[in-house]
Amino acid sequence: MIKVEKKNQQEFTVKVEEKKYNVSLDNEYWQDLTGGKIAKEELIKKSFEFLLERETKESILSRFNLRVINQYFPEFEEEIRKQ
Repeated sequence: MIKVEKKNQQEFTVKVEEKKYNVSLDNEYWQDLTGGKIAKEELIKKSFEFLLERETKESILSRFNLRVINQYFPEFEEEIRKQ
C-alpha cells in the first residue's frame, strides 16, 4: 500500500509498508506530466506504482525529485502521460 502525505507545495512523504521516502515535485513538472488534471499526490502514487513494478522498495532512493525517475527509466514520462 502506498500512502502519500503532503508536507508543503513541493515536498511529500511517501510510505510503502514500513519504508519512508521524501519526494519533491515542482509545479512545472507536475503540469508537464498531468496538465494539472490530477492532484500531485495522485501523480506521486502512480509514480511509485510504476517504480515498484520495476524494482524493489529497498532499491528506491529514500530522497529524490520526481524528475530523476526518467533518468533511470526513460519510458516513465510516456507511461505516466498515458494514464
